[in-house]
Amino acid sequence: MKLFPSKQGIKAPEPFFIEEKDILSDLHGDKGSCLFLGKYSLMEISAVLKKRNFFKDAQKKGLWPLEYHMDTSEFPLQRFQIFYKEKKEENLVVDLKLREGTFQPKDKLSPDVPLSRFNFLLLEWLTLQNPLLEFSEEFSPLPGQKHPGLNLGKKVLELFTYLARLCKLDGLLAFPAYFHNAILFSRYFYFVNPEKQGEVLGIRKTFRHVPFKQLAWIVYLDCLREKDLGTYEWEAEEQVYPLNKQLAAYFESKHYRNRARRTMENLEFTIDWECFKKKNK
Repeated sequence: MKLFPSKQGIKAPEPFFIEEKDILSDLHGDKGSCLFLGKYSLMEISAVLKKRNFFKDAQKKGLWPLEYHMDTSEFPLQRFQIFYKEKKEENLVVDLKLREGTFQPKDKLSPDVPLSRFNFLLLEWLTLQNPLLEFSEEFSPLPGQKHPGLNLGKKVLELFTYLARLCKLDGLLAFPAYFHNAILFSRYFYFVNPEKQGEVLGIRKTFRHVPFKQLAWIVYLDCLREKDLGTYEWEAEEQVYPLNKQLAAYFESKHYRNRARRTMENLEFTIDWECFKKKNK
């Protein structure tokens, strides 16, 4: 993923394109008692994954056969898991927690966008990993990773985007637990708060010479310093992929871009390399 901002300071998210005919043909049959998003059975989800070549990609990586588990005990929050061969923690391939929910900004977004409640597909947790692979000195993990990833993030996001459209929602909403998650999502998502958008993209731009994975650990290990404020600590905020025209217009507005750009321009960060060397042993 390209992670750097455009000349205006903000890079617009790239659109996803999944034709309705490509997926609706797979969504048929009797629905069981445990339904994904209250609508789709495991059989239907399996058909969609097959249609989008997820199974083919898994087979190429040696991840076959697959087992599924869906927990709807906390509905509307649902957990969908895919395992390699057996339903064991060490065989986990996909771990997804999501729900439909409402989000209302604390403040008016801009002079042109009234305070409103928006309905989102909330991505509360997402793990994509290959349990057959391990990390090494040459290929180290990002914070929070147990196994190397699948490199299928875009395909999965395409499916989320389609589901949100199908459910007539205003977009996707994520709450990135780690700084590097926010950077990875920034190709497609905006922070609702333009100052947060400027902060995250500003840090990446300031340290564009630092490898992405290394910067992720610098932030995680509390070795990034902000002028006059001391240690920079990651604080997650709402990050949105807008499908609602009103929301999209807000993120594309001069009001939003100018506030994000001013934040970027006023930031001053340094890396405490001694801290990083001491903690990164």
